[in-house]
Amino acid sequence: MRKSIVVLSGFILMMFFACTTNPFTGKSQFNVVSNDQIFPASFQQYDAFIKENKVITGTAEAKMVTTVGQKIRAAAEKYLNANGYQGYLKDYQWEYHLVQDPSLNAWCMPGGKIVVYSGILPVTKTEAGLATVMGHEVSHALLNHGGQRMTASQAQQVGAVLLGAATTQESEAAQQIYMQAYGVGSNVLGMLPFSRSHETEADKYGLILMAIAGYNPDEAISFWQRMSAQGAGGTPELLSTHPSDATRIANLQKMIPEAKAEAAKFGVTFK
Repeated sequence: MRKSIVVLSGFILMMFFACTTNPFTGKSQFNVVSNDQIFPASFQQYDAFIKENKVITGTAEAKMVTTVGQKIRAAAEKYLNANGYQGYLKDYQWEYHLVQDPSLNAWCMPGGKIVVYSGILPVTKTEAGLATVMGHEVSHALLNHGGQRMTASQAQQVGAVLLGAATTQESEAAQQIYMQAYGVGSNVLGMLPFSRSHETEADKYGLILMAIAGYNPDEAISFWQRMSAQGAGGTPELLSTHPSDATRIANLQKMIPEAKAEAAKFGVTFK
């Protein structure tokens, strides 16, 4: 019992100190992992990945990745400066690389380290399509989703410890049933919806960034329709870390007017 009280006290303290305000959303977020902690590891992992994979340089596609990345970065700086967060990106070490890989994928590690896989370019097709992808991935980093997921994972582990302490008087078989139910329940009702909410949030701010960068956010719909046509998603949304394609496209259509309105504040308009 004493152990459970200590763990619970620590969990309450973690919850209290874990709430920070994100400059993009203006909302409080659950995060105990600071950029000072996560950036060094992120940079090391990125450098190792680049050394171990074939980086494409000197091609029109590689130059496009750099061009779009720089525009998205500039858009993020404009947005943050306009909202009173000058210097927020001072510790970011931006890099943009195109990597030879057939996967339909791209990612941005905490601190601005970006990789675009060559396999996704036939689907992005245009700069605007690529801006959809890169704006989304950069938004994950700027919204501190990596740190939030690490924090949520820690909270899930604490919950398992508390459950174990609370069921010590039960039989071993009963304890296993409780732990299995907790594992499934915390994933389906907690971790997976949390991850899907991150995807939707990154979609929203990705649209805003691409619009401020000068790319028409309407193009995001075309890109995701092309992605949907690839037939990549077969997992039911309830059991997935990502929204279904239909849900994502419907959400994007609702978000586009706000993205255009934000871009208009910077003198960027679309027909």
